[in-house]
Amino acid sequence: MNEAKKPFRPLREPFVVQDATGVAIRDRLKDLTPQDEKVLRLVGAHLGSLAAADLALYSRAGFERTNDSWAARKQDLTARSSSRWAGAITKGTHDQYALARRSQFTHRDNLADGIRTLRHRLSLPIGEKGTKGKPGGYRSPAEWFHKSRRLHILEARLTTVQEDIATGRVHVVRGGKKLARNRHNLTAAGLTETVWRERWNAARWSLSADGESGKRFGNETIRVTPDGEASIKLPKPLQYLANSPRGRYVLSARVAFRHRGAEWADRIAHNRAVAYEIHYDVARGRWYLTASWKRPAVQAIGLEAARAGGLIGVDTNADHFAAYRLDAHGNPVGDPRRFTYDLTGSADHRDAQLRHALSRLLRWATRIGVSAIAVEDLDFSDGKTREKFGRNKRFRQLIHGIPTGKVKARLVNMAAEHGLALVAVDAAYTSKWGAEHWKTPLTSNKRAMTRHDAAGIAIGRRALGHPIRRRTKPPRHHQSDGGGHRNVQADRGTRGREGLRRTRNGTSPPRAAPGRAVTAGNQRVQHRSGHAAEHEAWHQDSLPLSL
Repeated sequence: MNEAKKPFRPLREPFVVQDATGVAIRDRLKDLTPQDEKVLRLVGAHLGSLAAADLALYSRAGFERTNDSWAARKQDLTARSSSRWAGAITKGTHDQYALARRSQFTHRDNLADGIRTLRHRLSLPIGEKGTKGKPGGYRSPAEWFHKSRRLHILEARLTTVQEDIATGRVHVVRGGKKLARNRHNLTAAGLTETVWRERWNAARWSLSADGESGKRFGNETIRVTPDGEASIKLPKPLQYLANSPRGRYVLSARVAFRHRGAEWADRIAHNRAVAYEIHYDVARGRWYLTASWKRPAVQAIGLEAARAGGLIGVDTNADHFAAYRLDAHGNPVGDPRRFTYDLTGSADHRDAQLRHALSRLLRWATRIGVSAIAVEDLDFSDGKTREKFGRNKRFRQLIHGIPTGKVKARLVNMAAEHGLALVAVDAAYTSKWGAEHWKTPLTSNKRAMTRHDAAGIAIGRRALGHPIRRRTKPPRHHQSDGGGHRNVQADRGTRGREGLRRTRNGTSPPRAAPGRAVTAGNQRVQHRSGHAAEHEAWHQDSLPLSL
């Protein structure tokens, strides 16, 4: 009987990822005087309180927001700061609200997925095994009881989120929810109350100003001249601290952008918009100035141009990148390469590890002369819910550990700087088919192949437009099995099928020994001469001679 199989979903076509248009560079503000730090702290605290109040007002308004209400908010902020500071604060409020709104919709979808999975598993008998793609019932009545309680909790949370979405209200913690929670358990966080308070205040400051095209040096609020002089337009309540005409305060530090410094200098020389942000790192006790601007959107190279010189297929995993070079015809070249990273520890450590691994990958790609890198267009938004895999915590941690979002953001920017195109492919079946068709043929006593290395080949071949499976042998000159079994055979249950299917690792099935049972696998069929069916003696009755 032919087994029912899950149909293959249609695959998305590969595409070249558009280069990022945003640019950000940073430099340290060195040799600041105590008066400079005092002014920066006062300005940051004053503008931060205005930004927090404006965000709260904007969130409580719900959908009752009009241009008149925005003008009233900006007019009130202008009276307590300046028109440009008010514009920067309101724009930051709108961006923060939009980000929180998107996160709210994502949280709603995650809750809905968890509730759907819980209802499915609770409806099954206890101990029933799951099928491929769907989990089974719970193991014991106690687990079933606890999950039923959790279902009520998630339904209550979903109701609250849906009410907030319907009214347009969002919940934002200025300074970060993690830092706010650390206040209730300072010992576990390794902080004292004084250190926590300093970090909390610094995280809630607001010292960012948007650029303005046509204005002097691209920004009138925070201005940096070509020779590195940085000055700030003080808010009206703090203009008594000015040390320069027109209510400005000039810092004693000199700014020198070494990375993309020529591009920054060209922008401010032509008075094009440049946004600035001043940030204080409490752990290091340092002040930093970040400059950012937007490049014009440039059309990425075509897919055929990216494929012309071959590419590198990269499989993203929880602790390493598995990369394999392929030529333009889809043939693997050389040996696999692995670029490891450690995503444990602090966020800065994880980010540094990821940047280091990507830098080594891109330097290798530049050295061997390929023009593109192929990666999977991964998305685990439907697989991160804890209800889907039950007690399988290690698998959930593995999925959470794969840095898909960070890889996308980092790799797009870093590949553009190296002149490499980024080709995104559908992630369906790459690991499975890669291991089935490429792991065993390329494994030797001098080359160790893993499932992830084979997946890199599959990703690269899909980006090049080739099928993942290897080319099969040409047909025999006759239909017998004189040259051995054919590689490609019909599926189970197909009429007219001859021979057994090839094993999963790609080897041919063993032939039956002479004298064994008649099977379709060893081709011992009754209509072939010389087979077991003809070994019996038989005689045709002779014709009577009298006829």
